[in-house]
Amino acid sequence: MTEPIDLFSLALTFHPDGAVDAAERRMSSDSGAWQIATFHVETDTDVHADHWEVHPVAEEAVCCLAGGIRVCFRPEEPGGEEEVVALPAGNAVIVPRGRWHRLELDAPSDIMSITLRRGSRLEKRA
Repeated sequence: MTEPIDLFSLALTFHPDGAVDAAERRMSSDSGAWQIATFHVETDTDVHADHWEVHPVAEEAVCCLAGGIRVCFRPEEPGGEEEVVALPAGNAVIVPRGRWHRLELDAPSDIMSITLRRGSRLEKRA
């Protein structure tokens, strides 16, 4: 029998062979599978606002389902300004492949990310 999947506890993993399963969320994976992960976040700490994140092999869709978030892009040139994209509920942004980014909250939020996590990394914000 098919059972409901709690998207706030598990991620959906879409494998290259067409299989889909529910599994523990992982920052990085070598499986070649796309991951859809949904989070309820209360504070900037919940979204590692003090770290940059990068996904080198695929773009990422960052979706704000409820609340409000900001997606901050690290400057591509030394001394440049961060680019900030505000996402109210019901909006999304596509993070380009290989672009360092981080999230900040405007309010407690429900967010969803969709990406291929192979090679993903975090780096402490200076």
